[in-house]
Amino acid sequence: MPDLVDPAALDPAALDSALLDPASLAPAPAPAPALLDPADADFARDPYPYYARLRAQGPAVRTPLSNGTHAWLVTGYQAARAVLADPRFSNVPAPRAGRPKPDSAAERARACLARHMLNLDAPDHNRLRRLVTGAFTPRRVDALRPRIEGLVGPLVADVRARLDRDGVADLVDTFAFPLPVLVIAELLGIPEADRTSLREWTYRVGSPADSLAPGEVEEAWGSLHGYFTELIAQKRRSPGDDLFSVLVHEEREGALDDGELLALAFLLLFAGYETTMNLLSSAALLLITHRDELAAARREGTRRWDAVVEETLRHASPLEGATWRRTTEEVDLGAGALIPAGESVLVVLAAASRDPASFDAPDDFRPARYLSGAGRAAGHMAFGHGAHVCLGARLARLEAGVALPMLFDALPKLGLADDVAEVPYRPGLLVRGPRVLRVRT
Repeated sequence: MPDLVDPAALDPAALDSALLDPASLAPAPAPAPALLDPADADFARDPYPYYARLRAQGPAVRTPLSNGTHAWLVTGYQAARAVLADPRFSNVPAPRAGRPKPDSAAERARACLARHMLNLDAPDHNRLRRLVTGAFTPRRVDALRPRIEGLVGPLVADVRARLDRDGVADLVDTFAFPLPVLVIAELLGIPEADRTSLREWTYRVGSPADSLAPGEVEEAWGSLHGYFTELIAQKRRSPGDDLFSVLVHEEREGALDDGELLALAFLLLFAGYETTMNLLSSAALLLITHRDELAAARREGTRRWDAVVEETLRHASPLEGATWRRTTEEVDLGAGALIPAGESVLVVLAAASRDPASFDAPDDFRPARYLSGAGRAAGHMAFGHGAHVCLGARLARLEAGVALPMLFDALPKLGLADDVAEVPYRPGLLVRGPRVLRVRT
C-alpha cells in the first residue's frame, strides 16, 4: 500500500492543491546534498555522517564541491563494487585545463607520475599490471618480513627515546611515516646512504602546501625526478636483487620503458607510503582508545593482530576514495541514479566499508568480526575492487602485522597526549589518517 499524505499536516490551500493535483501527493524528492568541503577540519576528522546521508539518497549522488564543481559520489558497498568493476567508468583523467605550466624538473616529475597504471584503462593498464604483478608475488613479499622487522626495531627505539627525552612523541613522524618509506626504499633498491634524503623529499612532497617555505616542495619534486632517473640508469648498468632491478631488466614483450619505470617508481613511493602510513597511525589510535582490543591482541597473538589490521582497514580506511573515474557513456545505476557521459565519479571506499547493509554495527571497531569462523564479515573495500585493486595490499598487511605488535610490546602503556577530538586529520578525499598523533606513556 502506498504511503498516504496526512491531511492534518497540510494547510487548507495546500489540501485544495493536493486534491486538484494528484502528483502533489508523491513523496518529496530527496534533499540536495550539502556542500562538500574536503579541507574542512571537522569533515576530515569524521566524514562518515555526511557519507551516510548520501548513501540514504541512492547508489550515486551528484554532490556540490567547495571548488565550485560537482561530482557523483558512490557510498554504498554493492554500488561501489559494481562501479569499480564496470569499464564504462574510465580511469584516464580528463585533459588538463588552463595554460601549460613552464617546464621544470618538478613539472616533469608530476607529468611522469600522471603516466602510472592507475590512470590507464585496458589494454595499457593490463600490460603494465601484468609486468608488475610478477614482482609482487606472495613469495617475494613474504620474504621481506625479516627486513621489515629489522627496520621496525630502530624506529620503536626512536619513539622510546623521544618519549624519555620530551615526554611526548609524534607517532606519525617517528613511526608510521618512516617505516613504509624505508620499505619502499628496499623494493627500489635504494642504497641506505640515500634513504635519509628520500625520506626528506617524500615528506616535503606529501606536506600541505602552506607548511613549508616557498620553493621547498618544488625542489623536492625535482630532486625525486633526478634521483629516480639516475637510479634507473644505475640498475641498467648494475642490477641488484631488488624488485626494481627485476622490472628494469624485464625482457618480455611490452617491457617497461624508462618513462613507465619512472612513473612506477613514483607510484610505489606515494601509494606505498600513504596507505601504510595511514593504516599504522589509525590502528595505533584505535588500539590506544580501545584498550580491551589491545589487550586481546597482545594476549592472543598473530591471529588477533591480523584481525586488528583487517578491522582497521574497514573501520578507518587509509584510502578514503578510489582514484577518480569518468563516465564514457550514460550509466544507469538504478534507483534514479542516471549518470551522464563525461561526469566525474568518486567511489568512496571508506563509506562503502561502513555500509550497514553489508556490515553489522559498521561504526563500531570490532576486530573479532574478522576472526575465522562462520560469522566472518564481508571483505572491506580499503584496497579497492576490480581491475585496479591494490597490488600492494599484501605488503601493507605485512608491514602492519609486523610493526604494530613490536610497537605495543615495547610500549604497552602508550596513551594519547591530546584529547582524541583534537587529533588533526589529513584533508582531501583520496587518503585519510591522522596528520599528527602525539603519544605519551
